[in-house]
Amino acid sequence: MEKNGWDRIAAIPRPNERRIAIWVTKEAEHALRRGHPWLFDQSIRKQSHSGRPGDLAVIFNHKRNFLAIGLYDPLAPIRVRILQARKPVSINSDFFASKLQQAAQVRANFPSNTTGYRLVYGENDGLPGLVIDRYDQTLVIKIYTLAWLPHLQDIVSSLQKIAPHERIVLRLSRTVSQARDHLHGLYDGLILFGPPVVGPVVFLENGIQFEADPIQGQKTGFFLDQRENRSKVEARANGKTVLNLFSYSGGFSIYAARGGACQVTSVDSDPHALESAHRIFKRNQTFPNVAACDHTTICNDVFTTLKHLKTTSQKFDIVIIDPPSFANRKEKIQEAITAYQRLTRLGLAVIKPGGLLVQASCSSRVSREDFFRAIHTATTQTRQTLRVIERTGHPSDHPVGFTEGEYLKCLFATVNE
Repeated sequence: MEKNGWDRIAAIPRPNERRIAIWVTKEAEHALRRGHPWLFDQSIRKQSHSGRPGDLAVIFNHKRNFLAIGLYDPLAPIRVRILQARKPVSINSDFFASKLQQAAQVRANFPSNTTGYRLVYGENDGLPGLVIDRYDQTLVIKIYTLAWLPHLQDIVSSLQKIAPHERIVLRLSRTVSQARDHLHGLYDGLILFGPPVVGPVVFLENGIQFEADPIQGQKTGFFLDQRENRSKVEARANGKTVLNLFSYSGGFSIYAARGGACQVTSVDSDPHALESAHRIFKRNQTFPNVAACDHTTICNDVFTTLKHLKTTSQKFDIVIIDPPSFANRKEKIQEAITAYQRLTRLGLAVIKPGGLLVQASCSSRVSREDFFRAIHTATTQTRQTLRVIERTGHPSDHPVGFTEGEYLKCLFATVNE
């Protein structure tokens, strides 16, 4: 008989009781004292012995004093994910339960009309490499390091008490998924607890019915981090025509429609995402503005679509540009900046005079300064000017505790000829 998800994680060997002792460079010492949650392999000067993913590593300074303790991953450049610094503490099921409880308390004030949000945001909630999203009664755990595998049983057990739910789905980052010899039978999309997922999971965001695909969808099934920016678009959409680029399942589109937009166009290259957008509009026909809105979709490359819209002289009151990450490694930063500038130029070509540009970046390697500078450089090249309304960042359920954790930035600006 095939093991279910709970049996699989229960069968994963527990971490070795013997802790790994690690001594680090002076630069790493300083970073850890400042609260940085990562120790890279190149920063290790000496190590007591090798270990398995999930073993606990104790880090010492040059005077052999305690610096930090964290989860060890021998296969990753981030060799240790820091759980506790400065003061020693026992890392056990009670420790993880306490961290989960603290994270849940931070999100305790969400109104009843929002049942989709980030419950745990990795390093920023003291659980590095671990993300947990809630979609109503479905929790999705995504892990970014093999080091969490031996501790999943503790996490799942604690979630039963801290965040009541119907099911838990496991998602694995691409790097973790590729380490098949170390997964102990786990796989991306495995149900760890509860019934199978039948169809999309429906949840509420500010009263709007959305759907997530926790098994195969991008990230954990939906992009929860743009909730507050979507609301800002809604507040400015009345009577407007809206172009939503890289729309995915139409998050910005449905908010614009509820805000009174007369016409909304969603553009994405993923036909399944656009099918979801159609369903979301159907789910929300009880809102009069949504029912009245003319919503169309274009399944095509965004750059190609923008060129066509420019050629045919089509213009919109609001243009939203929310692309995927263009810089998945350091070497891609300049290429990403060039792509943002190109998108800005193409986007400005289809905005009516006085219209609104909403442009976002989710590339953590591209700084806020470089991103906003790229937009303004591209605007200058088009001989147009921007009047900045607002520059936004992370929503409340995506707190930022260290520099690399700050990935989301968004510009709201009106365009003048």
